[in-house]
Amino acid sequence: MSKQKKKSHQKIKTAPFPLTEKQLLKEIKPRKPLKAIKDFAYDLDIRIASSGKLEVFSELSSEGVKAPLKHKTANGEKLGKSTRVKVRIKPVQLGTHVFPSDIQGSTVKTPRVTDKMISDAKLGLPDLSGYLPDHLPLSPVPLKITRDFIVPKFISDKPGVKGYHRATTIFSPDNRYIFLDTSFPWCTVGRVDTAGGYASGVLIGPRHLLTVSHVIVWGSGNTSGWVRFRPSYFDGSTPFGEAWAIRWYAYKKVYGPTLSRSEGRQDYVVLVLDRRLGDTCGWMGSRTYSDSWDHERYWRHIGYPGDLAAGQRPSYERDIALDGSFWDARSHQRIWHRGDVWPGQSGGPFFAWWSGESWPRVVSVQSGQSSDENSASGGGRMVDLIIQAREEYP
Repeated sequence: MSKQKKKSHQKIKTAPFPLTEKQLLKEIKPRKPLKAIKDFAYDLDIRIASSGKLEVFSELSSEGVKAPLKHKTANGEKLGKSTRVKVRIKPVQLGTHVFPSDIQGSTVKTPRVTDKMISDAKLGLPDLSGYLPDHLPLSPVPLKITRDFIVPKFISDKPGVKGYHRATTIFSPDNRYIFLDTSFPWCTVGRVDTAGGYASGVLIGPRHLLTVSHVIVWGSGNTSGWVRFRPSYFDGSTPFGEAWAIRWYAYKKVYGPTLSRSEGRQDYVVLVLDRRLGDTCGWMGSRTYSDSWDHERYWRHIGYPGDLAAGQRPSYERDIALDGSFWDARSHQRIWHRGDVWPGQSGGPFFAWWSGESWPRVVSVQSGQSSDENSASGGGRMVDLIIQAREEYP
């Protein structure tokens, strides 16, 4: 046999394939918490304009939850009573706004595409592991809301007046559903708020948030406006508290509302938070997108769509196919898909599960949309950015 023929029979190394839904449900089983969390502190960050020496008064009262008790959480527990906390602070300056300070950040130099980067991408490298805390339940699929929580669509994707059309990126049938589930990994995703609007984001480290760049209010130099993150946000409820960004990392400041090809390739930002929410919520891993996964329906997406409950509730969709080979085969920075997305879902992760791992890995975040095709932003450079942020701010 000739050397050439022998070479053609060699097995080509590729990235490990994600689990299909059938494989996921067979391999990853739901579990209850392995231990209880002790002394969990719920932090509220309030900014006020003071006008003298402050006095703080607190009042506690118990009340039943509005939701029917027949709704259950992921680990089978019924929703119970809540404690209402009232805090009064005085004296304050009436009618005076106080805003968070600008966030300092780093515009990181985009690395040059090398042969090693291309070969690593075929293997799904670089990658980072996720983290499932022992005190959290695990559920491979988020629970749908019960009938008691259902509300009409906030924005309709159907023509309202004869002869008029509305732009939509909901490809019939709409496969998204609203969920109410605070088990892992669903508690790693939450709502991101800025002065420019709101988006979605995911924890990818103990104090590290991955979201979309075009929702950030970029300032001059290495600054940006405030960013607040609330994991598992649902109808104003924040069961894990909230955190504020104190530093950012990005290759490019993307402004929107329209995205050029260059902007769409790097439409993500890694934010360092002021507290380690990941110790409580865990975090997803990350992985470089590989060509070998093109056109296969491995992928899930979570976000806060404006057309479902006005962005007040998270939605979940599975069986999405991604295509990273058309424009950016060398670096996988812009990834195409036909998942159902609406404004507000930007920054939400596209992720999958792999055999032998109890956490999913993120390969990209939702970036842009059109009536024909939608785009996500990710790839090996995104993972490199996460690695840098985690190393410099552990």
